[in-house]
Amino acid sequence: MNTILQFEILGNSFGRIMSLFGIVLVSLILGKIAKAVLQKIGLQFEGRNRFVLATTLKAVSRGSVFLLAAAGISVGLHVLQLKAWVAEISDTLSSILLALGVGYFLYWLVDVPTSWFTKVAGKTETKLDDMLVPMIRKSLRVTVVVLVLVQIAQILSDKPITSIIAGLGIGGLALALAAQDTVKNFFGSVVLFVDKPFEMGDRIVVDGQDGSVEEVGFRSTKIRTLDGHLVTVPNGELANKMIRNIGKRPYIKRIANLTITYDTPPEKVDRALQIVKEILDGHEGMHPDYPPRVYFNELNADSLNIIVFYWYHPPDYWAYMEFTERFNKEVFQRFAEEGIEFAFPTQTLYLAGDQARPLTIGVKREESS
Repeated sequence: MNTILQFEILGNSFGRIMSLFGIVLVSLILGKIAKAVLQKIGLQFEGRNRFVLATTLKAVSRGSVFLLAAAGISVGLHVLQLKAWVAEISDTLSSILLALGVGYFLYWLVDVPTSWFTKVAGKTETKLDDMLVPMIRKSLRVTVVVLVLVQIAQILSDKPITSIIAGLGIGGLALALAAQDTVKNFFGSVVLFVDKPFEMGDRIVVDGQDGSVEEVGFRSTKIRTLDGHLVTVPNGELANKMIRNIGKRPYIKRIANLTITYDTPPEKVDRALQIVKEILDGHEGMHPDYPPRVYFNELNADSLNIIVFYWYHPPDYWAYMEFTERFNKEVFQRFAEEGIEFAFPTQTLYLAGDQARPLTIGVKREESS
């Protein structure tokens, strides 16, 4: 047994190599156990509606395996006996791996403050804070990634972190010049947050795209159209476009044209106006400041036109459609009961020789002098 333990591989005894293997294995097992236990406890807290604590435990569980594995490798490498230059490389790699492990852990831990912000935003009436939550999450994660990259750069270059940050500032200026569209979209998002033409969940129309705002980011805004497509619009362009915010309308207005035939006698025209007014009198969704309006307004080429205006409050589109259906059915039924016929495009031809509508054609001859 002692002979096996003294057997060397790359200048290290078999026992040291097995120690490295054991440390890495134990760290992975501990990471897996920690992940399983924390996720189980997190589900229990989620069932009790303690979502922030549940999110914290889930975030810790996601980053624990990689972090513990990186720590195990870093500790295990110190067990080996390495040459000076190999030891230096080993220390550098273990430091990078540990930085990545910490960064990965913090990356998932970002879900904790964003979960708290989401909970607070859900209690407020405004949706502006709902739009900020995804941006806060992205900002924190980008910050973590940048800090990890800076830490790795410091490990590789062995320079003070202030010098690296200064170098990043110069590189950032060059990058900003090369990425003008990205900068434009960023400031476009700032304009959208200041001007607030819409909020999360609002139905808007932009360039013929009709749908609800699903997400507002630093670079673009995502709109889920009514037919289910996800449309991404760069914020730099969106800030300069005309935006129709259907979600902010206080009511839904309808303009309906009811056309009746030209042979309808005047008394039945008056009766048609009266019927429509009776149907809309105190109708569902009516606001006192917006009473319905009904007028005999036009003599069309092939019909008499009755124009109808009404406003539906609040602007619940499907409730409005149900009311519109009931209105149309009742108009159709009551017009039929009164013998009032709807008009449709027709053309009448008058023939010569018709005794009801005689046509005379005369020819005037000039006498020659």
